[in-house]
Amino acid sequence: MNNIFSGIKVRGQTNYSHGTRATLGVLVVNLGTPDEPTPKAVRRYLAEFLSDTRVVEIPRLLWKMILHGIILRVRPAKSAKAYQRVWSDQGSPLMAGSADLTDQLSERLTEKLGDSCTTVLAMRYGNPTIRQGMETLQSAGAQRIIVLPLYPQYSGATSGSVSDGVLKNLLQWRWVPELRLMGAYHDDPQYISSVAQSVRSHWLEKGQSERLLISFHGMPKATLLAGDPYYCQCHKTARLLAVELELDEDQWEMVFQSRFGSAEWLKPYAAERWVEMAAEGVRHLTVVCPGFAIDCLETLDEIANEGREEFLAAGGEKFDYVPALNASTAHVELMLARVLRQASGWPELEQPVETNIMQQQSTLSRDLAIAAGAN
Repeated sequence: MNNIFSGIKVRGQTNYSHGTRATLGVLVVNLGTPDEPTPKAVRRYLAEFLSDTRVVEIPRLLWKMILHGIILRVRPAKSAKAYQRVWSDQGSPLMAGSADLTDQLSERLTEKLGDSCTTVLAMRYGNPTIRQGMETLQSAGAQRIIVLPLYPQYSGATSGSVSDGVLKNLLQWRWVPELRLMGAYHDDPQYISSVAQSVRSHWLEKGQSERLLISFHGMPKATLLAGDPYYCQCHKTARLLAVELELDEDQWEMVFQSRFGSAEWLKPYAAERWVEMAAEGVRHLTVVCPGFAIDCLETLDEIANEGREEFLAAGGEKFDYVPALNASTAHVELMLARVLRQASGWPELEQPVETNIMQQQSTLSRDLAIAAGAN
């Protein structure tokens, strides 16, 4: 019998030691970015991103032919040039901003919870990977994990895909932790207030424009017809933001950007509307993108660069982009409040005296385990 079991491959080998104090882990997840603004790095990133069945929902064999036969042969060089326009000394703006937000959130959680909480950043595509983030939390003794996707509005292609990535990695864990997957916060009053304040601050500095264009990342129309709530949640965010800013109906519009391919996507299209607005006589336009937690290629280049050029070329005179919340104090406090609400009922949020008791119990448990022969 011993010989039979000695040949079994054990699933989920870890560095866990009996008696290790259980902690809370927070995994902050954003979409991802190439490691470098080069065609090779962009191709590697796009290959992973566009191979996700959550992102592109067409028959696999057909899509594989299109992806590897056309897209990955043409798009990387073009996209690399766009990345080069927004790359900085800190690297990718999405990576730098996400890391800054995560670091500040980690500091605030440490102030609230002490060393009983570990916060790490991961990217759904590219580096650092979800697997790396999960392994860091595992090594820290996280037996309770909160997954925090940086997507205000839910879509299967974003938040749903993050869930896939996390759950896939947990298939290899022997001791699966308690898990809470955070969802959309498209109508969170603190989120709406923070975005509204960023617009007000921008107008205070630059002057209020005739029209506010509220832009969200586009999705194929088929996702709406299939039951994805993204479209409806974008509309609610835009409506609540306009109410918070006390705007009349003729002072704002909602659009969708970043259309890709020939299929019909959610409308109206941003690239069409700002050209039409200029033709309609709008001279000063402000654009805000509340669906992006961190500024990235789609906001800094597609909106702030290309959008401005197209609006001015069509007859507009002034085009302003309101930066994403990024690692602002308001954004950090919003994420802190959301994590603390999500962790409600877990022991890390109990009073310090109870935490001390837990630490004493953990030490006693470890001593007993060692006495019983554990490593």
